[in-house]
Amino acid sequence: MDSDNSGFGSETLKTLARQLGLHKQKQKQNHEIPKTRSTSSTNKRAAVLVCIFQGEVAGDLRVILTKRSSTLSSHSGEVALPGGKREESDVDDVETALREAQEEIGLDPSLVHVVTILDPVFTKNGITVVPVIGILYDKKAFVPAPNALEVEAIFDAPLEMFLKDENRRAEEKELMGDKYLLHFFDYEADGNKYLIWALTAGILITAASVVYQRPPAFSERKPKFWTRVADNKL
Repeated sequence: MDSDNSGFGSETLKTLARQLGLHKQKQKQNHEIPKTRSTSSTNKRAAVLVCIFQGEVAGDLRVILTKRSSTLSSHSGEVALPGGKREESDVDDVETALREAQEEIGLDPSLVHVVTILDPVFTKNGITVVPVIGILYDKKAFVPAPNALEVEAIFDAPLEMFLKDENRRAEEKELMGDKYLLHFFDYEADGNKYLIWALTAGILITAASVVYQRPPAFSERKPKFWTRVADNKL
């Protein structure tokens, strides 16, 4: 479903696509689940889209984010990446991420060039979340159309900020003897203040580290359950 529109992109985005594209096929093979009608393999799997585009300043890589509707039963009003749970009809994690992005914010899958898939994250509730990185070469072609039932606002933020120790704080948490840090990033866009934290912040820290090929300027201390595959039935 992803389309390679690199002919229309900036040199920065083309370079990024080449850098990340080397891992695309390997990552897709590693994280796809069997094509089955059984809900046991899909009801605890989700995918999110880390959609990157270039801002007005050369080299300014930005990521699309949403603020969830305040009427949702879970995580209402929180900042999130476009995405959601996998459906039985989805062929793979890429299709899940692109489908959800189209449903939530009106992003046409044909505008997104998927370049790689990051290692899955496992939540403490047993949900497997697969981050899919895609490039939006033609930002002007994307006309945001938020689904009012799910999305309250659509905005974007500089990806590199998730590697900096600015506008960031952390809280130490503990689960079953495992101490880890929960990161919070404060961001303001168009006069609106947003708090980017928890799973979304963690995924963006990882994505930024992969894109910029350097670690964050702070200690991550990820929770052990994030990578505890054995406890999750895929």
